[in-house]
Amino acid sequence: MIQRTIHRRECEIGEGWPDSVPLLLRRIYAARGAHDPQQAQPRLAHLLPPDALGGLDRATKLLAEAIAHGRHIVVVGDFDCDGATACAVGVRGLRMLGAGQVSYAVPNRVVHGYGLSPALVDELAALRPDLLVTVDHGIACHAGIAAAKARGWQVLVTDHHLPGDRLPPADAIVNPNLRGDAFPSKMLAGVGVVFYVLLALRRHLRETGALAGGEPDLTVLLDLVAVGTVADLVPLDTNNRALVAAGLRRLRAGQGCAGLRALIEVSGRHAPQLTAADIGYALAPRINAAGRLEDMALGIECLLTDDAKQARDLADILQGINAERRGLQQQMVDDAEALLVKAGIVDAALPPALCLFDAEWHPGVVGLVASKLKERTHRPTIAFAPAEPDSDLLRGSARSIPGFHIRDALAAVDVAHPGLIEKFGGHAMAAGLALSREALPAFSAAFRAHAEASLDPSLLLSVLLSDGALDMADFNRATAESLRDGGPWGQGYPEPLFDGEFEVLSWRIVGERHLKLELGCGPLRLNAIHFGGWNDEPPPPRLRLAYRLATDDYRGGQAIQLIVEHREPL
Repeated sequence: MIQRTIHRRECEIGEGWPDSVPLLLRRIYAARGAHDPQQAQPRLAHLLPPDALGGLDRATKLLAEAIAHGRHIVVVGDFDCDGATACAVGVRGLRMLGAGQVSYAVPNRVVHGYGLSPALVDELAALRPDLLVTVDHGIACHAGIAAAKARGWQVLVTDHHLPGDRLPPADAIVNPNLRGDAFPSKMLAGVGVVFYVLLALRRHLRETGALAGGEPDLTVLLDLVAVGTVADLVPLDTNNRALVAAGLRRLRAGQGCAGLRALIEVSGRHAPQLTAADIGYALAPRINAAGRLEDMALGIECLLTDDAKQARDLADILQGINAERRGLQQQMVDDAEALLVKAGIVDAALPPALCLFDAEWHPGVVGLVASKLKERTHRPTIAFAPAEPDSDLLRGSARSIPGFHIRDALAAVDVAHPGLIEKFGGHAMAAGLALSREALPAFSAAFRAHAEASLDPSLLLSVLLSDGALDMADFNRATAESLRDGGPWGQGYPEPLFDGEFEVLSWRIVGERHLKLELGCGPLRLNAIHFGGWNDEPPPPRLRLAYRLATDDYRGGQAIQLIVEHREPL
């Protein structure tokens, strides 16, 4: 449905690289702005200190007082993977730092809506909390925080989402994206923010002599920090890469929490070779599935238990829920594509932005539908579903393309059409919103009009940035392993992608949608697969491909394969 073109990255390799780093990797790092080993593969020693993060003094005092007086702290999570891992980090970390009464709560998407809502506050009253700590949300939860304060509870907000024009009435707020906050990295995920709060709290307790029993090692939480950071698709700047790399080292060494070890097993991944892509495609979807279709408490319990059998039982449940989610997602994506065809919105007729709605869609899966349609059309996309069956309230999930800030776009629509959107929040590439079914046509028109007026047409062309052609000597297992282990790769720091011309020696269809190829490149014979690449037409004799070089662990030994991202006839 979209036009793609391949451009090659320009880079200049810096000095000071050790001989152990291959020239190919140096070139790839330089193309991503990493010009020395410290930038390319940052360690925990290079982690930004917490000092510049605003709100920490008040936050640590609130937490230290609650711990000292045995008050009940309730960590309030969110129903996505970042929120679940942040919740687990908060509960585990506070217990490690001496909190005797720590529990957690998480909203049900259908029952409570997003975040700390008044409905969730009413339920929390039974727990008799003294201090609520929101993780991965809170900055937009004005009504819920006001309801909690009215009950006499203290509220600490830890979040990374962009704030609105006014801040909620919390006792303390820690969010690197608050206006004027001096923390150098604005890219922390929700789990990263709460980890930094724990680092600051440990320092506060150390300085006040409150760690008489010894200082806990908070790096044991980095497996969870890595999973939440990758899952939330925040850019992997130098600071986030240090966090993710440290967490991956723990997972590869078999030192992750019982729940993550169990999820690695049920997803069929091999822990010693685990990558950030495995987190994104295998671990995160299984955790997310609980919040999408069931109750995220299942996912959080899996991340909190230290019992291997219970962890495996919960991982098996999450595996089943995820299988159900995949089937539902595929049906909804098929429905969405049918809606585009029915409306005559195909190929050249694509508008600059898409709004899609079906009364039968599940609100927990619309984010995945928006993401898939955004990938296939390269257009900012919002998918809507009823908040609950037969409800007049719609929940929308938005995904965007580089160069179009989706949260700012919603804010612009809200300013131009007051009252059209009931609530919204998010960041540059993803956002959520709620509005009435009656308001949907007006919103769709306003959103598309804003996109048409503000989107540069050049942004609607999908550009694949290539790291160039591989030399024939690089088509080997050692190169594939160095590329795999040279990361972590992810959002804003993409996995290496190459391009080249190949002969098609043979091809076949596997799994209904995938194209398996045998390619010729000079004297070489190479295996390749293009996932979702079957388009009802045989490939031509010669192709230009954009591809990733990967180990082929299914074949074993020294096998490699090309993972095709895009193909063009020659």
